[in-house]
Amino acid sequence: MRKLSFVLFCLVALASSALADKTERTWQAKCASCHGDDGKGQTAKGKEMGIKDMTIAAWQKEATDEKLQKGIEDGVDTTVDGKKQKMDPYKDKLKPDQIADLVKYIRTFAGK
Repeated sequence: MRKLSFVLFCLVALASSALADKTERTWQAKCASCHGDDGKGQTAKGKEMGIKDMTIAAWQKEATDEKLQKGIEDGVDTTVDGKKQKMDPYKDKLKPDQIADLVKYIRTFAGK
């Protein structure tokens, strides 16, 4: 029984690691050019659009999972502090589980 539990634990850990790697690749391909590798928005495009730092506690609190999901699905087209922020919608480019995983990934930026 202990061996079976250990094997199941290892399989879950491997699957979780593979999922995290896949989500990180999605972030790099779709999000990092504006939001940065670290979610701080300190890229040329991020600075131009005034993208907020996702690592700040106040931002993490204000940006609910529902708001993040909606922003990823429907995109963003707004002006904040005089800066035009535009992000393409991804509802037709990413599967719902990929979007949910990106929301979880964004949460890993908290406090970094």
